[in-house]
Amino acid sequence: MSQPNIRKINGPEDIPSGFRLDGARRPFMYGKIHRVTVTEARVDYVGSITVDPLMLRAAGILPYTRVDVVNVANGNRLQTYVIEGREGAGDCCLNGAAAHLFAKGDLAIIMAYEDVPAALLPGRESLAVMVDARNRVTEIWSYATPSPETVGESCRHGQIFAPSA
Repeated sequence: MSQPNIRKINGPEDIPSGFRLDGARRPFMYGKIHRVTVTEARVDYVGSITVDPLMLRAAGILPYTRVDVVNVANGNRLQTYVIEGREGAGDCCLNGAAAHLFAKGDLAIIMAYEDVPAALLPGRESLAVMVDARNRVTEIWSYATPSPETVGESCRHGQIFAPSA
């Protein structure tokens, strides 16, 4: 078995870039719906999450796309796929087995990903859709993925979510 090449690090200035912007594909979060209120949790439905098409359009998420859904109240996280609800109704319904992890009124975050060649990540846009308590879209935040040279210039540590007025 070969031995690893070990480099001693004496300080931050000794840390080399580990970024490989090659042809490898990386999962990239391209759109999310942030702190959406769960309107229903239906165990008797055949799987998935039902979402108002207005929120889907704002986040760029197509029906039948695989998404991660996180429950802000209890930390439960699952993967499922999206189906369309009623336009303008503010639907966010966890269906089937997923309904055991969410309750009506819980806040959730829905995140969609795509596989992107690593070389195309710098500058790629990620959307965050903000909604109010009735799941109406109020803002769309856009973030550009930094280049390897600019990682660390937009530290968001300690940033607390505060919905705009």
